[in-house]
Amino acid sequence: MIDLRVSLISAFSPLLIAVLLSTPPVQAGGFRIVDQGAAAAGQANAFVAQADDPSALYYNPAGMTQLRRVQLYAGTTLIGGQVRYTSPIGAIAQGDLGGTIASPPPSQFYLTANVKDLGFRWLGDLSVGLGVIGPFGTNVRWPDNGPFSTAVTRAALEIIDIKPTLAYKINDQLSIGLGADIYTFAGFWGAGRAQHKFNLSTRLNLLLPPGVTVPSELNGLDTTAGFNASVLYTPFRNEAGQPLVNVGVQYRSQAVMDLHGQFLVKGAVTADTSILLVLPQVFTGGIAVWTLRNAKQAWKLELDVDVTGWQGFRNTDVKLSNGMTIPFPQQWRNSYMTMVGTEYRRLVIPSLPGWEAALRAGYWYSQTPVPNSSFSPSVPDSNQHAIAIGLGMLCQGGGHLFGLIPCSGAGGFKPKALGLDVAYQAIFFDTRTVTGNQNPLVLPADAIDGTYRTTLHVGAISLRMNF
Repeated sequence: MIDLRVSLISAFSPLLIAVLLSTPPVQAGGFRIVDQGAAAAGQANAFVAQADDPSALYYNPAGMTQLRRVQLYAGTTLIGGQVRYTSPIGAIAQGDLGGTIASPPPSQFYLTANVKDLGFRWLGDLSVGLGVIGPFGTNVRWPDNGPFSTAVTRAALEIIDIKPTLAYKINDQLSIGLGADIYTFAGFWGAGRAQHKFNLSTRLNLLLPPGVTVPSELNGLDTTAGFNASVLYTPFRNEAGQPLVNVGVQYRSQAVMDLHGQFLVKGAVTADTSILLVLPQVFTGGIAVWTLRNAKQAWKLELDVDVTGWQGFRNTDVKLSNGMTIPFPQQWRNSYMTMVGTEYRRLVIPSLPGWEAALRAGYWYSQTPVPNSSFSPSVPDSNQHAIAIGLGMLCQGGGHLFGLIPCSGAGGFKPKALGLDVAYQAIFFDTRTVTGNQNPLVLPADAIDGTYRTTLHVGAISLRMNF
């Protein structure tokens, strides 16, 4: 049995690592999760130039200088949908995101503070923030008896990003931001590590009795860090000092995780493994224009372009504890994403004193980075189109919740405003027909070839509290 397990490691570790590090199309191409706040999600994430709530910590940290006092923003993203595969001979399989809704759902927590408002005027126009989000991840499931069961039955990659961040307002036109991205796994969140489950069987010419499958697992974890830098430029303001045009730019650096884990067969450790997981660098730029902005209402239009450096994801070479290194090419390509979003905000509602309301909508197009040659059932990715809508409510001043509870407390460290944002997205993937797949470990050689159809539905909710 030991010899059999060693042979399994040598023969199949590259495939398993590749599947582990590949992810389903949760939001954008590859394994990025771009929905990191419901207000932005309702505008198809065209938010790098607006960045006027605490989710600026993700979209454009320089925008934190627009926020007063202390603000908290927390939310979650519910993702559901399915992937339908049809083989060239008509066989059908259906995968999902681990259930009706991906669990645990990608979630966000942001806390920002304007230090001048807190009495530290000697520090100038400095803002500080801390965020905890899930910017990369996956949760995919295929049937245990499906056509891909010897490649994947379940894969989870739930990475947490801890973001300590600073922003400084240089003048009325220019703000800058700088922050760290600490990528790690947490035992309280999902599997607490990268995890890939599959069945080994004679279907892959293994030395097992006919019809017998062997439940197996590959896992790993690591902590690493990167950084982000951002700019917010406001060339035009109205008489009240509110932006009429914003230009936002952000750069997120590449980071590399050295995943160390174990290869398990029927629950028994057969070897230790390690592989480098490259988290891509990202450039995002956008312009927001308020065609209407006064004391009663505001209407914004925004266009963003995002380029993700997936070219760094060149291979998933596997290092085994027996000293072997097995190359496994990926050869992903850089990809881009175009986002268009709008927000109409009503600042005065006669029937609801002290309340504001916002209506949002948007569209995005995202290009896949995954070539046919390294396409995997764990990455049924293709070019994407998304339609988004959203609603926001903010209660402050003399406003009351349910007509009874004041939204603004008097004195002390009590909330000055309470808000709720919700959003919905429908994500449509272009039908993708894979031919000429070159995965050297899949038998038969054309097992991955076929047609993949994916549709996802995304719901986002965020709660806001201003102090």
